[in-house]
Amino acid sequence: MKKKVLQSLTVGSAIIFMLAGCGGNKTETKESTKKETKTEASSTDVATGASAQAYTDPKDLQDKYDIVIIGAGGAGMSAAIQAKDAGKNPVILEKMPVAGGNTLKSSSGMNASETKFQKESGISDSNDKFYEETLKGGHDKNDKELLRYYVDNSASAIDWLDSMGIRLNNLTITGGMSEKRTHRPEDGSAVGEYLVHGLLKNVTELNIPIFVNADVTEIKEKDGKISGVKVDMKETKEKKEISSQAVVVATGGYGANPEMIKAEKPELDGYVTTNQEGSTGDGIKMIEKLGGQVVDMNQIQIHPTVQQDTGILIGEAVRGEGGILVSEDGTRFINELDTRDKVSAAINQLKGKAAYLVFDSGVRERVKAIDFYDKQGFVKKGETVADLAKEIGVKEDALDKTVTDWNQAVADKKDAQFERKTGMDKPLDKGPYYAIKIAPGIHYTMGGVKINAKTEVLTKDNKAIPGLYAAGEVTGGLHGTNRIGGNSVGDIIVFGRQAGDQSAQYIK
Repeated sequence: MKKKVLQSLTVGSAIIFMLAGCGGNKTETKESTKKETKTEASSTDVATGASAQAYTDPKDLQDKYDIVIIGAGGAGMSAAIQAKDAGKNPVILEKMPVAGGNTLKSSSGMNASETKFQKESGISDSNDKFYEETLKGGHDKNDKELLRYYVDNSASAIDWLDSMGIRLNNLTITGGMSEKRTHRPEDGSAVGEYLVHGLLKNVTELNIPIFVNADVTEIKEKDGKISGVKVDMKETKEKKEISSQAVVVATGGYGANPEMIKAEKPELDGYVTTNQEGSTGDGIKMIEKLGGQVVDMNQIQIHPTVQQDTGILIGEAVRGEGGILVSEDGTRFINELDTRDKVSAAINQLKGKAAYLVFDSGVRERVKAIDFYDKQGFVKKGETVADLAKEIGVKEDALDKTVTDWNQAVADKKDAQFERKTGMDKPLDKGPYYAIKIAPGIHYTMGGVKINAKTEVLTKDNKAIPGLYAAGEVTGGLHGTNRIGGNSVGDIIVFGRQAGDQSAQYIK
C-alpha cells in the first residue's frame, strides 16, 4: 500500500523495536587475550541498546589510522574486528548518533548452510543447494562469484560469531528456501539488536575506536591509491581529514532516500520504507565520484509484510513458523513462503492492496518479536477463529474454512491449493488467534557498487581501486533481482569479515 510520503523510523526507535529480540539472552564475549567472560544481557542493557555502549570521545579522533571503516552496521563492525585481529589499527566512523544501521532492524535471522547447528538439529543441507536456491530466487541474475564465496563461507561466519558469544542456534526457514538454514538467537527472537549488541561489545573490548555523529563526506585518493577521508564531526563541529592506507565502505543502501528511489524506480515513489533514516546512499555516491562502478541500481526489493503506519517490518519468521496470509475475503491467495517479489505482487493485486497475516498462539510462542508488535498495537486477537474474523472484519465462515483447510494441508503434508512446502510443521490450532494487517513496503536495495570476492571496489573497466573495499548493502550483485530473506545478515557478516581481512592484507 502506498503512502503520501516515504516513512522511516529513527535509529532510536529501531533500537527500541529490537527490544522484542534480545531481552534476557546470555552472551559470551572474547577479549583480545581470548579470555572468556560471561555477562547477562539484562532488560536494562537492551532498553538502552547500542547507546549504552561507550563510544569514543570525539576529542580522541586521530589524524591517521591504518584502515578507516565508514559505517557501524554489521558489515562495518565485522570488518573492524577482523582487521584488528589481523594486527591493524582500524577506526569506525558512523554518521548516525548510534551504531547499528539497518542491521538493528533485521528480524528473521542469518542464512547459512552446512553449519554445526544444522547438523546438531539433524538438518542435511549443502552449500550447493543454498547456492542454487539463492540463484533461482534472484532469477539467475546474481553475481555468481560473490554468491559462491558467500555460501561457501557462511558456516564459518556462524562459527566466528559463536566464538564471540553471538550464538545463532535456533533455526527457521524463509521464502524461497527448502531447508531450515535461517539462524536466530537461541530464544527465537529477532536477530538484529542481538547481533549489533554482540558485535559492539566485541568492538569495545578490542579497544577499536568508534565515533558516532561522524559524517564522512569524501574518500580521498592520492597517486592512484586511497589515502583517507574527510569527516564532519557533528558534536565538535570540526571538519577533519583522516589519512589511512585503506578504506572500507559499509554505509548501507539507499532505501530511505526518496529521491534516489524515485530516480531508479519511479513506480515505488511514495511507498512506505522499513529502512532506518541513515540509509541514504552516501557510500555509493562517494565511490561513484572515484570512478567506481555501480550495478543493478534499479533493483529495489519491496517486502510483502510491512505495517503501513510505522514502516515496521513484520518478520518473515512469522510465516516461517506457520503463519498464513489471507485477503479481505478471508481466503488464502498465495504460497506465503514464495519469494518476496511474488508475494508482494500478489498482495498488490488484491482489493485494497493489503492482506492479513494470521497465526495462532503456537506461532506467537515461537516468534518472540510478536510481543513487540502487540505492544505497538498492530496485533488483533480473537479467542476463536470466528472471533478473530469479527475483529478484523472478514467473513467468519470464510476464515474458518481457510484455517480448517490449512490445518488439513499441514496434516496431509500437502498444500494442494498453492503448493507451499515449508513452514508447515505445526497446524494453526492453538487459541487465541491473531492477525496483523500488512502491505508491501520498500525494504532493500539490491543495487550498489560493484566488488569482487575480495571486496575490492571495481572501476567501470573492472579494475580494483587500490585500497578501497566495500561490504554489505552498499554493494550490488550478490542478490540478483530479488533478495532471499535471511541473506542480508549473512552478506554483511561474510563480506564484512572479508573486507577487514583483505584491507589488512593490503597494507602489509
